[in-house]
Amino acid sequence: MGFGVGQTIYERYGGFKTISRVVMTFYEMALDSEQIGGHFEDIDMPRLIDHQTKFVSSLVGGPASFSDDRIEAVHRHLNISHEDFDEMAALFSEALSLHGMEDSHIKVALDAIESKRSIIVARDAA
Repeated sequence: MGFGVGQTIYERYGGFKTISRVVMTFYEMALDSEQIGGHFEDIDMPRLIDHQTKFVSSLVGGPASFSDDRIEAVHRHLNISHEDFDEMAALFSEALSLHGMEDSHIKVALDAIESKRSIIVARDAA
């Protein structure tokens, strides 16, 4: 099944509903992760899943974009390291794959996430 004319990855894979499932899968894995699981203790997960679904949707051509300033502000106090970011990206890639996204499209999504590394990783984290 090919892309429709001008069809985004977001549309190709079923939009918000699919991205929401991907995000839930990602957080199930993230919570189990020794590397990053601790970041999610005492977090309002339904709210986080909602925000993350909107954020990821915006990265792959859907609506609801967030400014870099906003993204930076919500991550600043978390002291996220490059290792944390790498683990997050690996788990996210796995979640996308589990939900049937093609490798070339996963790469597009991961490139979009990678472009946000500098505003998500704490400047003073190792």
